[in-house]
Amino acid sequence: MQKAKQKAEQDTEQPSETAPALKEIFNAQRIRHIAEETRLVCPSFDSKRFLASMGDLDALSLMARLRRVAESLHVALPGDFRSNVKVLRALAPRLNSGFVTMALPEYVALYGAEDFETSMDALKYLTTFGSSEFAVRHFLQRDLPRTLAVMQTWAHDDNEHVRRLASEGSRPRLPWSFQIKPLMADPTPIAPILDALRADPSLYVRRSVANSLNDITKDNPSWALDCIEQWPLDDAATAWIAKHALRSLIKKGNARALAVIGAGAEARVMLSGLAVSPAVITLGQTIELSFDLSSTAGEAQRLVIDYAIHYVKKSGRAAAKVFKLKTLELEAGAGARVQKRQSIANFTTRTHYPGRHEVEILVNGQVHGKTAFELEV
Repeated sequence: MQKAKQKAEQDTEQPSETAPALKEIFNAQRIRHIAEETRLVCPSFDSKRFLASMGDLDALSLMARLRRVAESLHVALPGDFRSNVKVLRALAPRLNSGFVTMALPEYVALYGAEDFETSMDALKYLTTFGSSEFAVRHFLQRDLPRTLAVMQTWAHDDNEHVRRLASEGSRPRLPWSFQIKPLMADPTPIAPILDALRADPSLYVRRSVANSLNDITKDNPSWALDCIEQWPLDDAATAWIAKHALRSLIKKGNARALAVIGAGAEARVMLSGLAVSPAVITLGQTIELSFDLSSTAGEAQRLVIDYAIHYVKKSGRAAAKVFKLKTLELEAGAGARVQKRQSIANFTTRTHYPGRHEVEILVNGQVHGKTAFELEV
């Protein structure tokens, strides 16, 4: 999903200091571009009807606009499903936006339910231009075993985009899409896909595998850990996946997850000089967190250092959010200075409220120090 979001951000023109909303990828200029390019590959395409059926986009979200494009293509294309898919395949390399290209797999999802083989082949091809990760989930929802059987073959494809589709499309909790409830209840059916890609040479694919496993840890943490613990973690690519797949469990201090990355032992350290500066801030300012760690161990130890900010909610209560800080190898008797700066500003997923915000330092999942700052709004 992150790749899809990056595509969206890259495809949005940013002529001013304030970036436009992501949904403006599908603006009037882009819609005309789609119409013009479709007409070039299909002269009988009714571009006027396409443009009219797009209607007013102002009230539509990014994903609603993407679907509207697919629906409007269906209204204006002249042929049956198979004929129209041929047009879409010719159109895909001509579109000037990777994210906009994702409207073409959406067309397949909406209108290809009765032609499974043609749809699967189209999704495999179209994913190389944008991504079919959202579209394939409609087929998983309709017929999970049959669709997963095809996706397992994709996991062995020569093209990294197709291999990624196998793992990204089958994620139980893919953001911006609906959840695949049977896979949330039991992820065993996607185990062959994850296993096939556990040492993939492409970081693009490995990140998707890690995200899928991180999804699984939210519903079936023991299953995810059992899976990863059986993998050859001496392989660098596999170890990278394991670390990123277990990030949510590591933040929670899960002992098994910490052990997988070599930080399962209790940290033998002393923490001193913990401070957050300034101690009183207003919204939009940046805090600096700093402290010293000293080893009390007789040998080197791996330390996973995180910090938690207890954000004050509208109700006045506080809820902790854990952030990654760093992982380090601390030699026997050695020390380390740790510093971190963080902006305290509102954004789409968090609104700040005034009050005392406690800060905790976690080392190998255990709290080793506390401080606080006051936010005045």
